[in-house]
Amino acid sequence: MASSAAILEILECEGSVSTKESSCHANDDGTSTEEADFEVKGYTFSEPFHLIVSYDWLILQGPAAPIFEGDSLVLHCQAWQDWPLTQVTFHRDGSALGPPGPKREFSIAVVQEADSGHYHCSGIFRSPGPGSPETASPVSVTVQELFPAPVLKASPSAEPQEGSPVTLSCQTKLSPQRSATRLLFSFYKDGKTVRSRDLSSEFQILTASVEHSGSYWCEAATEDSQVWKHSSQLEVRVQGPSSSAASPTLNPASQKSAASETSSTEPPRPVPPLATPTSEAPVFCPPDPHLHHQMGILLKHMQDVRVLLGHLVTELRDLSGHRKPETTKPPAK
Repeated sequence: MASSAAILEILECEGSVSTKESSCHANDDGTSTEEADFEVKGYTFSEPFHLIVSYDWLILQGPAAPIFEGDSLVLHCQAWQDWPLTQVTFHRDGSALGPPGPKREFSIAVVQEADSGHYHCSGIFRSPGPGSPETASPVSVTVQELFPAPVLKASPSAEPQEGSPVTLSCQTKLSPQRSATRLLFSFYKDGKTVRSRDLSSEFQILTASVEHSGSYWCEAATEDSQVWKHSSQLEVRVQGPSSSAASPTLNPASQKSAASETSSTEPPRPVPPLATPTSEAPVFCPPDPHLHHQMGILLKHMQDVRVLLGHLVTELRDLSGHRKPETTKPPAK
């Protein structure tokens, strides 16, 4: 079928052809179904594509097959009867992709979804053309997603108990049209690689410990590393032993301390003269701030001269009696 640029396009049906019905038979050589789009009653059909025939001075020829992330994109600016062109410029969404030049081909080695858009080319015909600038009709190019960004999940939980196993899964899915593509998975923790480029999408921790706690994320990439995407971060917190297990061990200690305190405070009671000043201080401490100051002075003297202990106690009782005249009975000391 001749196109507007006077180029012969030949459509071929690969495989054996029946002379009776002029149709494509199913392959008998064990060809995998990946090479065919679908089968009906033993017949194998090729994947369909749209053929657009234009009648114009200049056309832009784009790819017939779907374009995915990581593929290469090649566009041809084809002139009528292959007449010579000059000042060829390629555009996307109305913006020039480079300065004018003699090249009729525009290519992107590795396409991304951002490369999608409406492309067209323009140029000036030289002899024997019209000699005027011409612009081709735009061609829509859609770069499809090869696989979505992975999602990192922890099983059975992101907060496992210490000693239990944990499995991290880097979950994503290839496009059905590119299901034969192989992906490699990497896992990271706190900015460091814990496993790099493996076919398995799972990372197992057989015995979790507190050291395994941290921020994890994963990355899925094609074998040629042309397409790679990483997941969001997942916080893993390994739970240590329960604090309730430590409480029974603390109870005997508290009982011991309580017993030691009672035993230390009980001996001075039957022998008041041998009691230390600190043990006697709470007994003779009146609520009056002035008397509290006097008591401090008296305690210093008691440390130096133990002989005056009886006289100082008498003076302190006399002072307390003058401060509280309403008290009829002396305090039982």
